[in-house]
Amino acid sequence: MTRPSTHVFRLGKWARILARHGALRGIARDPNTPLPVKRLIGLFSMGTIKSREPDYASAFRAIGPAAIKLGQTLATRPDLVGEDAARNLLSLQDSLPPVPYAAIEAQIEASFQRPISDLFASIDPVPVGAASIAQVHKGVTTDGRVVAIKVLRPGIREQFAADIATYEWAAAHLEALGGEASRLRPRLIIANFKRWTNRELDLRREAASASELDGHMRGIPDYTIPAIDWDRTCGRVLTIEWIDGVKISNVEALKAAGHDLPDLARRLVIAFLTQAISAGFFHADMHQGNLFVRADGSIVAIDFGIMGRIDRRARQWLAEILYGLTTGNYRRVAEIHFEAQYVPSYHSVDEFATALRAVGEPMRGKPVSELSVGAMLDGLFAITRDFDMQTQPHLLLLQKTMVMVEGIATQLDPGINMWDVSAPFVRDWIRDELGPEAAIADRIKQDTDTLLRVPALIRRLEEMYPPKGGAPEPPPLPDIELVWERRRGPDRRWPGYVVAALLGGAAIWGGFALGWLA
Repeated sequence: MTRPSTHVFRLGKWARILARHGALRGIARDPNTPLPVKRLIGLFSMGTIKSREPDYASAFRAIGPAAIKLGQTLATRPDLVGEDAARNLLSLQDSLPPVPYAAIEAQIEASFQRPISDLFASIDPVPVGAASIAQVHKGVTTDGRVVAIKVLRPGIREQFAADIATYEWAAAHLEALGGEASRLRPRLIIANFKRWTNRELDLRREAASASELDGHMRGIPDYTIPAIDWDRTCGRVLTIEWIDGVKISNVEALKAAGHDLPDLARRLVIAFLTQAISAGFFHADMHQGNLFVRADGSIVAIDFGIMGRIDRRARQWLAEILYGLTTGNYRRVAEIHFEAQYVPSYHSVDEFATALRAVGEPMRGKPVSELSVGAMLDGLFAITRDFDMQTQPHLLLLQKTMVMVEGIATQLDPGINMWDVSAPFVRDWIRDELGPEAAIADRIKQDTDTLLRVPALIRRLEEMYPPKGGAPEPPPLPDIELVWERRRGPDRRWPGYVVAALLGGAAIWGGFALGWLA
């Protein structure tokens, strides 16, 4: 178990980096920031030369790989970090200097316990991309196929484990302060972040995600998932079909190749909606570097380390919310929030519907160039505090991906109206899934299933244990011993540890002031 002093040291070091980039000003000035947090910010910031303009993205890059991933997660949370910080973090690119090829080759051989010549005829030692978790090389298999080889950075799993342990410790202490810190549920945010990153750190899971998404998208024309080479894939190495195409961000090259950009934008939006609403399993890292356009016009997605999943009930609510916003049925949107228990029942449905109208009406009928989905999400986040809405971590990836898709679609077609594109798809899905025919089919299936069991017992159990709402059960949270609850003996509690933490903070500050740690 990591000592509290180690967590304090790490947090102090990171706070110094954030302070130098001016990234702590907003937190220190926010009236909702707990007073102990403001005092610690003041302590750890002493003596730093601060940037005039806050640069959150650069600060997270300077802290390290786990912070880069955390920063990308926080970019979806303007309610937590503020709108300016969220916008800045959206520019956070997941790129780092590459690992020397010799270390990559050693990682491949150690992972498969075989000489690299048994697997690949050749590998280009110059990577085509180097991110915080892994880097990618172009290679040729021994049977002559051109592939992309993704290899985890050596030691990255251990580094992430150490940093996330400190995130968990800090989140537990922050949440224990109560108030706004408790409403935002930082422990649950970190628990979900840990689950997402652990999935990224096992490349077999990424391969499985690509295979599953391919199964869902085979019926969608002109949207392709590269094939997995399972014989050359393991936990630390992923081998996948090499893609020749133009990055979807290279608008001039797409025009020169004769592609229909508005059609590309429309197909990208429909592909996302198909994944999120029809399949309930979507590519949650759809940024511009992970999408290519082939010569035949098909869109190809890569990098499936981050995937989102939504159960059927939540998808039904999501579809009705989107359709309600596009049609101006704010009362129904408000009712869904109460049915899903996103909003506590002691609030007024009508008042919440009015607040939603204030968000939705300004955007209806306007192109993205004038008012965006991102602006709508900012408006929704702004009303969450007024209605005591707790964070729904299962929707964070969806919100992040919506903003990404919107940005790419707007770049391809500045005049696109996301709602005009989305509404027919959502309407048809609601008709097919929630209409009379679907309701009758569902009822027949449910009754048949009930008859095959013990009807009376099942019905009694369903009455005793009704659904809890739209959010899935939260994952188990680690048992973090708070500093002020820690005992050193039968009658000695936390004061000594508080003193130790303050002395640790002072030591960190002194070390930076003298140039030891800067």
